[in-house]
Amino acid sequence: MSSEIITSSGPATSPARVAGWQRRSQWGLAMRALRRDKVAVAALVVLVAVTLVAVLAPWISPYDPLVGDPRARLLPPGTPGHLLGLDGQGRDILSRLMWGGRYSLTVAVVPVVCAALLALVIGMASGYRGGRRGEAVMRVLDVVFAFPIVLFAIALAAVLGAGLVNTMVAVGITLVPYMSRVVYTSTVQESAKEYVEAARAAGATDLEILRKQLLPNVLSPLVVYGTTLAGLVIVLAAGLSFLGVGITPPAPDWGVMTADGRQVLLEGYAHVATVPGLVILVVALAFNLLGDGIRDALDPHKQTS
Repeated sequence: MSSEIITSSGPATSPARVAGWQRRSQWGLAMRALRRDKVAVAALVVLVAVTLVAVLAPWISPYDPLVGDPRARLLPPGTPGHLLGLDGQGRDILSRLMWGGRYSLTVAVVPVVCAALLALVIGMASGYRGGRRGEAVMRVLDVVFAFPIVLFAIALAAVLGAGLVNTMVAVGITLVPYMSRVVYTSTVQESAKEYVEAARAAGATDLEILRKQLLPNVLSPLVVYGTTLAGLVIVLAAGLSFLGVGITPPAPDWGVMTADGRQVLLEGYAHVATVPGLVILVVALAFNLLGDGIRDALDPHKQTS
């Protein structure tokens, strides 16, 4: 069979080139659809703003997040020089929130990216060609689904120990089976389509098909799922720190700040725990809304030229 497709509009074009043009056109439509989604754009603005504040924290935070004034402990929001008040050790809450973003966003993004890369290898290798080996790999990963994701993460964090790196490892391992399942399902579905058969008939190797044909199409659902998972991870990592098996004090992590505020919550100083809790809620919601927007933008039925 010829390795080229003769089109009526011009010279011979390879299946890979046609598929590439189609993918670029689809991504262009998706970007335009995403820009029209005001909720997704607002969520993206919030995440960009939080990221910039976290990156610039060493230069823009008004106080050292680890140094407090015991004489000014638990002052309420609106105190002159302390917009969001001070915590139980007299540390400025706004400064700790700025620095805490560096921890919380790192824990949210790095494990998701690392888990996604590992899931691409596992899911695509298992889904392409299928067979008993692929099914066996997925059955092993399915065992993890028997455990609630939160309990599994807590167990791993307890075994590995507290700390930033161990928290990211525990969360990343927890996410791999879920993301691998998404990649596996997408790979099986895409492998049965005509463009893959055309590429195979044109003489493309399995590696070329995986890299050039399947990978771009498998990435779309993975990006959507990973963005949504980042919101879950923000809450999960904060929960681990709250329980004492994640990032530990005196690090200005949002979960640590919430745990510190719990100790004075019933004494009438609700702002110490409420402020970081609201930040966690807003950032997690922004990730989820952005993920929903990306999903809708990639839906061909909702794309308009």
